[in-house]
Amino acid sequence: MRGADVSLWLRQIGAILRLELKKNFFGKRSLLVYLLALMPIGLLMLVELGKPARQAEPVSDHLFDLLQLANPAHGRVFGCAWIFMNLFRGEIVDRSLHYYFLSSVRREVLVTGKYVSGLLTSIILFTTVTIVCMLLVFLSRNFCSQMRASFWMARALASCCGMCAITILACVGYGAFFLVVGLFFRNPIIPALLLYGWEWINFLLPPLLKKISVIHYLNSLVPVPISEGPFAVVAEPTPAWISIPGLLIVTALVLILAGTRIHRMEVRYGSD
Repeated sequence: MRGADVSLWLRQIGAILRLELKKNFFGKRSLLVYLLALMPIGLLMLVELGKPARQAEPVSDHLFDLLQLANPAHGRVFGCAWIFMNLFRGEIVDRSLHYYFLSSVRREVLVTGKYVSGLLTSIILFTTVTIVCMLLVFLSRNFCSQMRASFWMARALASCCGMCAITILACVGYGAFFLVVGLFFRNPIIPALLLYGWEWINFLLPPLLKKISVIHYLNSLVPVPISEGPFAVVAEPTPAWISIPGLLIVTALVLILAGTRIHRMEVRYGSD
């Protein structure tokens, strides 16, 4: 691999990134992304408006509500599905993917550029929403009076940073899987629902099967443990030093699979 080749690929990725970011944020499919991203804020505001002020309510209750409503392990799945599946499937529906295939861009470079564009889009949207959810809870009428203590302020900031980090990891992991779904399946809705269903029933799975999911590793990193209900099968959380590298390695393998798949991909608009 020559330095000139790497420089060319980086410039091509940058060009693809600029095109795709414009479509992701301002394209005709972006409205649903915004609605899915803003859903936790709407839910949190409804909870706060419908809840009477109670000065004695402990801070931990608010942190629990926050993690339930703004938990990226569940709340970001549909948003990532819509963003990443449409990176290629949307091009096929719009009959525009052949423009990329006819250009002098290696297909691995195309996959990388599109994935990075989806990743930046999802990270910007969902981390912003996570921070707003945190602020809404921390500034709520039940919580604000107890935030004067420096201990709770430090805990709140640590929780905010932790949730933002988990949101980014959720975008990294789910993005790669949904990108592959959009590449492999002509109708990606059913595979996406199956993937979401597997993640949703994760709390019922035995410990070994729990590890074959993204949500298990994300929940292991949540600053305040979230109760999964009385029917949940208890499994030992995976340590952060295993969860984070493991998730990144699996993501890299999935993207390699996507690069292999796109080499054999043929555009047949008539059959879609």
